[in-house]
Amino acid sequence: MRILVVQNYADTGLGQIAQALDEAEADVEVVMAHDGERLPSLGDGHDGLIVLGGAQNALADDDHPYLPALVALMRDFALADRAVLGVCLGSQLLARAFGARNLIGAAPEFGWREVALTREGTADPVLRVAAQRFPIFQWHDDTFTLPPGAIRLAGNEVAENQAFRIGRAAYGIQFHFEADTALVRHWSRQFAAYLSERQPGWQERLGGETARYGPAADATGLALARAWVALV
Repeated sequence: MRILVVQNYADTGLGQIAQALDEAEADVEVVMAHDGERLPSLGDGHDGLIVLGGAQNALADDDHPYLPALVALMRDFALADRAVLGVCLGSQLLARAFGARNLIGAAPEFGWREVALTREGTADPVLRVAAQRFPIFQWHDDTFTLPPGAIRLAGNEVAENQAFRIGRAAYGIQFHFEADTALVRHWSRQFAAYLSERQPGWQERLGGETARYGPAADATGLALARAWVALV
């Protein structure tokens, strides 16, 4: 199993998706697209594509000129029936790839928040491993309309489209299920200055919220990662 991973920002790696890939003995190629590394093509023989999050928005082509090529690559993988996983920014780019509208700044959300599965989500091969309602980590400002023909799998009161599927195995997941408590703590240290301005009091709340939500969120995230890898 060969998996292409596109990273869009420093310190926004695979998190616990890496554990699921290791368990499957996947051959993983990571491309730092935000640093100018070349995007492979569909013909390079990867079985699946993972596109991770980032601080940029899904329409920021002027500042990040590789984005249109990445959007096209995600579409190519999905139409070729190869597994695709877009997380946060990755979900917004997958939505763009299939004709949705990206809604910039329309859904700010941060911290562990509850997400609920739709009826279709409870029957989906990946999302059904989660509880009908579950806490999971969020960090985004933007959202999107549901792409034409996509199946809506999860949502909440802030972002109606928290997860969707196109075809057999192309998934857009807005929430950071890859971010277990260890990664959340790392992000909290790494981006402390930014968070002190945008999320005042977060460092003081972190310990309590980690204890309250972390165990369930970590277990859900790893189960989702394993379920997606199983589709590849």
